[in-house]
Amino acid sequence: MSLRDEESFELRNEKLARLRTRGVDPYPPRFHRTHTSEAATQTFVEWERAGAAGEPPTVVAAGRMTAQRDMGKATFVDLRDGSGKIQVYLKSDVLGEKAYAGLRDLDLGDFLGVRGSLFRTRAGEVTVEAAEYTLLAKSLQPLPEKWHGLVDTETRYRQRYLDLIANDDVRQLFALRSAIIDAIRRFMVGRGFMEVETPVLMPEAGGAAANPFVTHHEALDRDLYLRIAMELHLKRLIVGGYDRVFEIGRIFRNEGISTKHNPEFTMMESYEAYADYNDVAAMVEELVSWVAKETLGTTLVPFDDGTIDLAPPWRRLTVHDALKEYAGVDLEHYRRDEPGLRTLVRDMGIDAAPDAGWAKLVDELLSAAVEPKLLQPTFLMDYPAPLSPLAKRKPDNPDLVERFEPFGGGLELGNAYTELNDPVDQRQRFLEQARRKAAGEREVEMLDEDFLLALEHGMPPCGGLGIGIDRLVMLLSGKRSIREIILFPQLRSK
Repeated sequence: MSLRDEESFELRNEKLARLRTRGVDPYPPRFHRTHTSEAATQTFVEWERAGAAGEPPTVVAAGRMTAQRDMGKATFVDLRDGSGKIQVYLKSDVLGEKAYAGLRDLDLGDFLGVRGSLFRTRAGEVTVEAAEYTLLAKSLQPLPEKWHGLVDTETRYRQRYLDLIANDDVRQLFALRSAIIDAIRRFMVGRGFMEVETPVLMPEAGGAAANPFVTHHEALDRDLYLRIAMELHLKRLIVGGYDRVFEIGRIFRNEGISTKHNPEFTMMESYEAYADYNDVAAMVEELVSWVAKETLGTTLVPFDDGTIDLAPPWRRLTVHDALKEYAGVDLEHYRRDEPGLRTLVRDMGIDAAPDAGWAKLVDELLSAAVEPKLLQPTFLMDYPAPLSPLAKRKPDNPDLVERFEPFGGGLELGNAYTELNDPVDQRQRFLEQARRKAAGEREVEMLDEDFLLALEHGMPPCGGLGIGIDRLVMLLSGKRSIREIILFPQLRSK
């Protein structure tokens, strides 16, 4: 289905033809500006502060035309670039009648370059008085009718470029996202972590219990998986002798689409030798609070009708205690009773897959009855071992593992644990996952012989972490839908 406005397209094409007939290149290969709109305004303000001596500054600026006001022999236009907006004043007696008449073939949405001196209008707005202008790109489609307030979510997500043109707050949101990622990277490097890159195409989709995307490698004539986690390759690097590594990259999981889930998303994973999950938890609360201060200037984040305080220390709550507190369920009563747990989950109105085993049922129970209530920053700790095949068992209770998930605003922000470094135990856990898969479960860990071989060479005690960048941006920006903070979210066919 075409989203083209055919009538406007034809009218603008007629103008395009007239421009070409007059010898105007509507798409010149280059234009060198001297100032952004923000820099031009600041230059004039500084000139005023210095006493406004001599001639006012001359600038070469460029941007998209977003407003035009004709006043007979003079025209005001607004040019918007990546830094903001600046007003331009075009006069017939300055430009010449022929050049001024050429403005008739310009439209809102066109990109324009101008050269001229700066002045302040009687209304107080810093403005460029254009000595000349250059068409830089003719727009063949109009801006949205209400471009300054585009609200239709279907259009905003499918044509994100219109959303960015129309809504300053959206542009600021994605600038915030970029700043958050930059702050995370600076924090990790500052703590002595080395940034690395690991493969996206994998012979086995390991490191998480998730359904992968499958692709085919023509040269190798074999199927490969898009990675569902970075974990197993990053832990190979710990085996290889690096003490602290991290990676920021895309993860792909062939699962449902919702306000909290996108099939491809951004993760930061880190692994630290000679650390455990307590060390990692301390790092997470420091990381998130530091990123908030760096990007927002505060650890107090508005969310819905309240405020979330990200300052350490965060609450630490075991899975067992959380289920008791928020769901009234004592998990000990169901430790060996999968049918009873299935009945409980069903009676609570929780929709679990028919093939869900005991571990998946616990996960569904947590997701429905506990996680949405964890508004203030909380570490949910000490998960049942069957839920976490890559985590180390607790020495005092082998039925549990040293794992935590951080939450805030009812959002799961990540996953972390003391890494399992016993290759014998790891193999047995993988085999148990294989048995569950044979019994019909889809989302289980795949056995990775190459990873086991690496582990058999010895891996030191290690703390691992995965932080969902998209969820963290949602928390810091107060957004409730993941589609709002991903530039190009996956959408169903129109």
